[in-house]
Amino acid sequence: MITREQLAKTIDHTLLRSDATADDIRRLCIEAKEYHFASVCVNPIHVSLATGLLKKTDIKVCTVIGFPLGATTSDVKAFEAKNAIENGAREVDMVMNIGAFKSGDYDVVKKDIKAVVDAADGRIVKVIIETGLLTDEEKIKACQLVKEAGADFVKTSTGFYGKATVRDVALMRKAFGKGVKASGGIRTWKDAIALIKAGATRIGTSTGVAIVQSTETAGCKFKSI
Repeated sequence: MITREQLAKTIDHTLLRSDATADDIRRLCIEAKEYHFASVCVNPIHVSLATGLLKKTDIKVCTVIGFPLGATTSDVKAFEAKNAIENGAREVDMVMNIGAFKSGDYDVVKKDIKAVVDAADGRIVKVIIETGLLTDEEKIKACQLVKEAGADFVKTSTGFYGKATVRDVALMRKAFGKGVKASGGIRTWKDAIALIKAGATRIGTSTGVAIVQSTETAGCKFKSI
């Protein structure tokens, strides 16, 4: 059985609300240090603040690129990723060009992803394929394109179009391999464990504290960093 400490190390502690304040980001980082989450995931405007707050810890700062629609140009996505990294981001979650994908313009999609991979210069890149908008066949094809473009993770969704499902995660794990991030509607310990068992290696959620504080995780204490 996975311990809550092990589960916490898979969580990207997320706050992407447009009305998030500096105090909200400070609270997010305090919680990340208390529970030893894998990362905090914040909008690009908050990367510098989060980087300063998490200095001298092993908690990564993650940000989003082309969020939430994936409809900006590749040059803009690449610049956004480069700028975020200059500000301290160690991971980026980009949204795939979903319109191009649905149009069958697979070369455009792959080049779009590769532009961010190149700009990230060795940092972890996760690609959001927005599973709620795709058929099973399209999910498999998207995973293949993400792999060919050299990204590290394939991610279920932004949370704007449905939630992460066990079925989708299992499909993506088979199609892509180890790096699968489940995100969208993950609110309980049972949700998170089911997705990990299905093959998720990272969990994106804004309710990480509630998940690891669940009574089902009793018996595992944390030390603050």
